[in-house]
Amino acid sequence: MSPRKTYSEIRDEILARYPDGRVPGGLDVDHIVQLRIQNTYATHLDIARDMASVMRADMAAYDADSSNFTQSLGCWSGFHAQQMIKAVKRLHGTAKGAYVYLSGWMVAGLRNRFGHLPDQSMHEKTAVADLIQEIYVSLRQADEVALNDLFKELKTARAGNAPRDQIDAIIARIDGFESHVVPIIADIDAGFGNEHATYLLAKELIKAGACCLQIENQVSDAKQCGHQDGKVTVPREDFIEKLRACRLAFEELGVADGVIVARTDSLGASLTQKIPVSQAPGDLAAEYIKWLKMEPVTPDAPLADGEMAIQWNGQVMRPLRLPNGLFQFQENTGRARVIEDCIASLTVGGADMLWIETATPNVAEIAGMVDEVRKVVPHAKLVYNNSPSFNWTLNLRKQVRADWIAAGTITEDTYPDGAALMTPAFDATDLGREADERLRRFQGDISAKAGVFHNLITLPTFHLTAKGTDELSRGYFGEDRMLAYVNTIQREEIRRSVSAVKHQHEVGSDLGDTFKEMVAGDRALKAGGAKNTMSQFETAAE
Repeated sequence: MSPRKTYSEIRDEILARYPDGRVPGGLDVDHIVQLRIQNTYATHLDIARDMASVMRADMAAYDADSSNFTQSLGCWSGFHAQQMIKAVKRLHGTAKGAYVYLSGWMVAGLRNRFGHLPDQSMHEKTAVADLIQEIYVSLRQADEVALNDLFKELKTARAGNAPRDQIDAIIARIDGFESHVVPIIADIDAGFGNEHATYLLAKELIKAGACCLQIENQVSDAKQCGHQDGKVTVPREDFIEKLRACRLAFEELGVADGVIVARTDSLGASLTQKIPVSQAPGDLAAEYIKWLKMEPVTPDAPLADGEMAIQWNGQVMRPLRLPNGLFQFQENTGRARVIEDCIASLTVGGADMLWIETATPNVAEIAGMVDEVRKVVPHAKLVYNNSPSFNWTLNLRKQVRADWIAAGTITEDTYPDGAALMTPAFDATDLGREADERLRRFQGDISAKAGVFHNLITLPTFHLTAKGTDELSRGYFGEDRMLAYVNTIQREEIRRSVSAVKHQHEVGSDLGDTFKEMVAGDRALKAGGAKNTMSQFETAAE
């Protein structure tokens, strides 16, 4: 990450231009210093370059020690991202290792002009770049607000003739301020078109600030959510061309460390749209074709008009085709196709990391596939979707039950099988507690055992907003009325030091007052006076 200039360096630069300390118009040198420092990034392309370096450093740290995995939550607004990073900084004192995930699902579902849509690339592609831009505007504003508070503290200390060491300590906190800006992993779906369309969109996402693009090997015009049926993959050459398109976009814009995550949906995809042309045995096309469901063309089963055939292993074969023209893969080949996809994406496509979309959260299953990939690419790393599409409680309880039965710890009738395990009656049982402990360890386990560098949850803020709004509405429109708001929101905000409890300050009211003072001095009409009701929270969220 590029080092920022210090308070003293910026002040000396300005004083070199204005030795008497006065700027045309009567502006104050210290005010310019403050604004320069608050403007943590000149452009969002600078953010992309800086955050790419952050990700590369984090990836190297993970290679040295798998406990250094990173995490993110999917955010569908700048405010969600801002509050997430603020919470991380309150918890750890730093946001290092925390990213923002930008989910194409949530853009489709919540952030497009066409209404609430499924994750099928039907939304306008510019909405993705718009959300990246919004997130970074929000994170940068969090910087401005926090730094303005520090400069207010500095101004008060100077006005009160505080000791020099106290003033220097405040300046040191200004110089050591850690930005709220963190890497974004941006979902570009299947590229929203051909390789040239992918390249054009990739450039827009990067210019908006994305240092990492995640692209999947589905067909653009038939793209499905990774946890739905009917997924159609493209031949590996086609996908590699899109990976190259993303790389060229990064290189053109000077983001040399840009990160590409190649996602494979082959584990759950049973269809392909076209058969690639094989030029030689064992090439990428041949390795894709071999998994097609085919039957021999014989005198008893000749080709019909409109059918197609291919020569395979010395025999004329008919690829089985559905009425919609799609070709089918052989059953139970998804795992093998995933491994081949991953190796091709890393070795031929130049991808930096992998994403394997799975049907359940099973550490052993994912680790088994990664072990195969790592025989060819030793440091292969994954981004893993800890998806809300998984029923985590049921999946983990079923895994514990199966493990304990296999170990002879319990018998088959000790606990029921299937959905009955979801009932609250099992929360306080040995099985329930063990499942919860595995949930607590899940990200650490999958990072250590399955090469997962980055753990994310795609849609948490979608579900959080739905659940939180439901909880408030049930109480507010029910019997509790105002107690519902106070009990479920405000009291908790105060006690947990959530800065948004002072909502005027959170959106920049004090920042505006400072700027008014800079240009108007004593004439400034400020919002933060004695009648500002935010003073009721003066001791909260400091």
